[in-house]
Amino acid sequence: MDERHAAADETTPADTDAAAAARDRSAAAEKVRSFPQGPGVYLMKDAAGRVIYVGKAKNLRSRASSYFLKAAAEDRRTADLVREIRDIDFLEAESEVDALLLESRLVKDVQPRFNSDLKDDKTFPYLQITTHEDYPRVEFTRTPRTKGVKLYGPFTSAGSLRGAIVVLQRIFKFRTCSLDIDAADEQWRWFRPCLLASIDQCTAPCALRISKDDYRRDIARLKTFLDGGKRKLLEEMRQDMLAASTALAFERAARLRDEIRLLETLAERGDLEEHVQPEVFLVDPKKGLAGLEKVLGLAKPPRVIEGVDIAHLAGNETVASLVQFIDGLPFKPGYKRYRIKSVDGIDDFKSIHEVVSRRFARLARQGESFPDILLIDGGKGQLSAALDALESLGVEPPCVISLAKREEEVFLPGRSEPLRLSRDAYSLRLLEYVRDEAHRFAQHYHHLLRGKRSLEE
Repeated sequence: MDERHAAADETTPADTDAAAAARDRSAAAEKVRSFPQGPGVYLMKDAAGRVIYVGKAKNLRSRASSYFLKAAAEDRRTADLVREIRDIDFLEAESEVDALLLESRLVKDVQPRFNSDLKDDKTFPYLQITTHEDYPRVEFTRTPRTKGVKLYGPFTSAGSLRGAIVVLQRIFKFRTCSLDIDAADEQWRWFRPCLLASIDQCTAPCALRISKDDYRRDIARLKTFLDGGKRKLLEEMRQDMLAASTALAFERAARLRDEIRLLETLAERGDLEEHVQPEVFLVDPKKGLAGLEKVLGLAKPPRVIEGVDIAHLAGNETVASLVQFIDGLPFKPGYKRYRIKSVDGIDDFKSIHEVVSRRFARLARQGESFPDILLIDGGKGQLSAALDALESLGVEPPCVISLAKREEEVFLPGRSEPLRLSRDAYSLRLLEYVRDEAHRFAQHYHHLLRGKRSLEE
């Protein structure tokens, strides 16, 4: 027997299986080259033709092809999956939001093994709509209830789900807060809505600005969309818009027109995770205030929180903002803007010193109450500048803290080490909300002055 025949006889079944597997994976990789470059879901299959993993993608070809790179075979999180892939298929979607929902329905129906294995035993996120309230709320949750809710999910990406909630809220304008709103209680008419109402992202049921029936109609539309009935929904909305226009209800017709346009352009929304706004659906004011009372050692939950931020105009002019939150929600009449007068060039510490001095000198002069918490955007240095300003005024300071952006560390007076709160803590979410709103307001003032300067030139 020659050497060639001897080598052939030494080939084992395992070698044959490995070669066949390699050929199948190679064929699957080649198949991906023909995938579209738009949104959709891809389905990985094993040797028996079973779906073992479902994933969503903004670009099907790019995302699916990444599983056939050397890095995916060596990555601990994907190596086991890659070894079992023998075939791959796809389903197109009209937008990334549609792809996210399609992925969720497939994961729920097919229950692919690797969709749970690759999550490191973390709990899947869900979208939860309450059903027992006058004005149902929409929530992101990892611990869904078993009663009184309509659940959608599980979803494989928390960031994408959060982004989708923001995008969908701009269309259907549902509430995401935790308020217990009673439609029959007229006192709610005097409630001050949060920031989302002012930017037309919520219809403000908290102030009874929308009837219970109209709000529930919006929720019903949202459910139709989440159930995969986008085309049906668009047709119903077009008919409603025509009926409203015929009845001379032009405001309602205009709102339906805008919602239809947003639904039709979902594919233009960009990366879902870019839309994430923690304040939109993660802040529970009551729990946030209770958390701050505990972690800051306060005698009672704080009612008034003020936040300070600094912004620079063209590198040589500094402005500042002060925002006010009451009971965990923005109070727009309490917002203030400052042009820094005593600081040459850029010096955040001196700028904070000036703003805090001006603010608290005025409060003391007019006999007004100090806020329960003063939040400074920054770290130790910014906190020290605020404390120095209060000391120079000779006033009894409130609780003064600072929040540093990079690691979201909370600095407290007299403590050398920062307080590190859980990223999921309601107290931290509320502080982030105040900080981010102060930053937004400062940047807005910055842009106004920049536009004014351009006009003057």
